[in-house]
Amino acid sequence: MHDAALTEQIIGCTMRVHRTLGPGFLESVYEKAPAHDLSKAGLQVECQRAAKVVYDGIVVGDFVADMLIADTVLVENKAVQALMQAHEVQLVNYLAATGMEIGLLLNLGASSASIARIVSKAKQFSTLCEVVFQSCKSC
Repeated sequence: MHDAALTEQIIGCTMRVHRTLGPGFLESVYEKAPAHDLSKAGLQVECQRAAKVVYDGIVVGDFVADMLIADTVLVENKAVQALMQAHEVQLVNYLAATGMEIGLLLNLGASSASIARIVSKAKQFSTLCEVVFQSCKSC
């Protein structure tokens, strides 16, 4: 599936969830509901994907990506009144660390959903840095 079509499908599922559930739930609700819809649509969905950042052969950090869709789009979910620049920076850093190019920042916590599509040009930090994805738990 083309990246634009995939992100449109993810956004469509997310908007459907927001129209149905409305604002005010925890972030985990806004993760599980679209993950369910996307899985029903036949897409591979991984929630709470753990990753270790390895630098020069040692683990220097770790993070958990909210969702990874079709091994292509990294999704960071929020349930806040308004997105802040720090939320975008978080997603940009996750993209840079993983070498992934496409990320979606989805906020369903306010009365109007907020969505940001971020395309990263960076493939990786450097040749000394890698991210090792760990097994994840299902959505």
